[in-house]
Amino acid sequence: MFSHRTKVNNELNHAVEQLVKSGGKEGILPIVQMGEPVLREAALPYDGQLNHKTFLKLIDAMHSTMLEAPGVGLAAPQIGLGLAFAVVEDHIRGDEDDPREVAEFPFHAIVNPSYTPVGTRASSFYEGCLSFAGYQAVRRRWLDIIARWQDVDGVNHEERLHGWPARIFQHETDHLSGEIYIDRAEIRSLSSDENLSDYWADDPVPVQAATQLGFSLA
Repeated sequence: MFSHRTKVNNELNHAVEQLVKSGGKEGILPIVQMGEPVLREAALPYDGQLNHKTFLKLIDAMHSTMLEAPGVGLAAPQIGLGLAFAVVEDHIRGDEDDPREVAEFPFHAIVNPSYTPVGTRASSFYEGCLSFAGYQAVRRRWLDIIARWQDVDGVNHEERLHGWPARIFQHETDHLSGEIYIDRAEIRSLSSDENLSDYWADDPVPVQAATQLGFSLA
């Protein structure tokens, strides 16, 4: 006789297989938007609820969805699945003087991630979210963290991250506790993507935006 856990996992595997199939050949999944309860729930720790083949298919579809959006991270709750894993990836975009300290951040699937701040330095930059499409706001985050996660094979990893990769890791990990970046953002900084491009594109450290919109970078 199947245990209750086995039955639940079988149903979950079937649902995820259907979700992956819904993405078609391109593997593009729908991204849920603000107001969906799953975005506000603490994700369950991932402990093998999906069979490995299904899990790898889902990770691949999440990667494709993230790149297509386009974005630099995508957490499982953003595709409607309340399990603790995400995908991340970012690359240098040609500006060595970018104050956001963008750096190469190769593709990772981060399972059960967590982080610990290193020191007390923080930075404030505009940040967006694929589940709050069309808007960005200034969010203060730790500049340096110790990131911890498991890979798709359950191997534990620990790495010190700095700058933009650290921000990405914090953003996606926070998703798994039901937090959206806007929860702790400078709300007066909130801008549509269009206005951000028109007014603040040349203001990567948002000093001018802070002055004109009336928020603090401290």
